[in-house]
Amino acid sequence: MTEYTPAVYGTGVKATIQRVGGHLAGMIMPNIGAFIAWGLITALFIPTGWLPNEDFAKLVDPIIKALLPVLIGYTGGRMVHGQRGAVVGAVATMGVVVGADIPMFLGAMIIGPLAAFVIKLVDGFVQQRTRAGFEMLVDNFTAGIAGAGMALLGMWGIGPIVRVVTDAAGDVVEWLIGNSLLPLASVLIEPAKVLFLNNAINHGVLGPLGVAEAVKHGKSILFMLESNPGPGLGLLLAYLFFGPRSLRPSTPAAMIIHFLGGIHEIYFPYVLMKPRLILAVIAGGAAGIFTFMVTGAGLVATPSPGSIFAYLAVTPKGGWFGVLAGIVVATAASFAVAAVLLGFGRKAGDEALETSAEPETTPAPQEA
Repeated sequence: MTEYTPAVYGTGVKATIQRVGGHLAGMIMPNIGAFIAWGLITALFIPTGWLPNEDFAKLVDPIIKALLPVLIGYTGGRMVHGQRGAVVGAVATMGVVVGADIPMFLGAMIIGPLAAFVIKLVDGFVQQRTRAGFEMLVDNFTAGIAGAGMALLGMWGIGPIVRVVTDAAGDVVEWLIGNSLLPLASVLIEPAKVLFLNNAINHGVLGPLGVAEAVKHGKSILFMLESNPGPGLGLLLAYLFFGPRSLRPSTPAAMIIHFLGGIHEIYFPYVLMKPRLILAVIAGGAAGIFTFMVTGAGLVATPSPGSIFAYLAVTPKGGWFGVLAGIVVATAASFAVAAVLLGFGRKAGDEALETSAEPETTPAPQEA
């Protein structure tokens, strides 16, 4: 449990999934401000942004590839073993950052807590065996050795594993496309997005395939499989109306960054907090793709970032209806499923909050 995620009680598969999702979300939510900062810089200063600026745009890659993963690893380490775990987790995260050429959010969520757990075990072993007066020396060296070792492990082990997972996900998406099963691609694309593999799938697999198709036909539906802002918007709307009260105030800003700025990463923590909501974005993605197919919609290039404005900018002449219909349908489907999964607010803990807020009353004494 963290201040951002509720406590999960009980045992079984459902409780285990909720705990894992809560821990993953707990690594992301404290850093939402950094995500928003990156989103604003990206939306404003990249070549297709509102105020293109070559110098300011140089901030985009270092922030998403280095700063954000390190913050996630730092936070994950702190959750496991306090400040020492945070420092070791941040050092270890640099290993996965250097060991891969894609944003290593997933790698950071793995190695940050793992490195903190390692230093926690080391501390438990050496604390009772350290002579008085040598505590600082031992603490510093054990943290340094553990951090360096985990950084090497991240660079040579975890980074390549995440890359293999990314490549495998891309191969499956390509197979679905080749077998005309596009709506089913959401079953893989949406969970992969939530694990921050969205850029790898979009720009590494869908983008090149879409370019080849656009050269032949003048447009391609493949540009819209991952970048559709509808599923994320529907999820955030459901959180706004039916989510936990403590999170509702954060959703309007997230919607602006997501839908208008095109930074989809902003809604991923909301799914991680309640993993069952992955069904909502899958439903939204599949519904949007089906609508794109029925209406014959397509884009002439990759919308980057995936905002409504970027979509409109790369929509071919006469293709507005299909593109907008797919976004609207995806939003509605995601919102409807998420609202049901959130119990229309009844399962958001509101009742418990109201009950706990009521003052206790002492029964009036009975007259003799």
